[in-house]
Formats: sequence, C-alpha cells, structure tokens
Amino acid sequence: MYFYKNTKVMGAEKRLTNLQIELLEVFKYELSEEQIKEIRSLLVNYFADKVTSDIGKLFEENNWGEEKIEEWSKEHMRTKYS
Repeated sequence: MYFYKNTKVMGAEKRLTNLQIELLEVFKYELSEEQIKEIRSLLVNYFADKVTSDIGKLFEENNWGEEKIEEWSKEHMRTKYS
C-alpha cells in the first residue's frame, strides 16, 4: 500500500513526514481503542525520553546546573507592548 506524501490540509499543501508514512504503513489494520492508547503512550514515552536525554547532554556539554535553571526562571521574555 502506498500513501501520498503530499496532502491538502485546509487548502494548503502539507507533506507527510517519513514517520507519518511509516506509521500509516505499519498500522493499516483496525485497532481497539485500548491498543491505540497503548501505542500513543509508547510514542509519548519514547519522545519524552529523547527530550530528557538531549537536555541532559546540553547541560553536560555547557557545564550547566541548577543555577542555569534558576537564571532562566528569572528571565522575562514577554513581548513588550506600548
């Protein structure tokens, strides 16, 4: 089964990512709601682990610690309105 890589969403062309295409190929069968919830949970956990790992590496490479988090918590990055 082949899925088109380009689709129209609200009048604009949107290209499917390689992950979306792969998931469509793998999950072309009907699944129960419970199975869908389990798969969603697996994907969320996978990406959460990746983010946590990448943040850990970033902190390690830059020799950051709790001080950096404290510094960020005091930054004001809001848009100034006149």
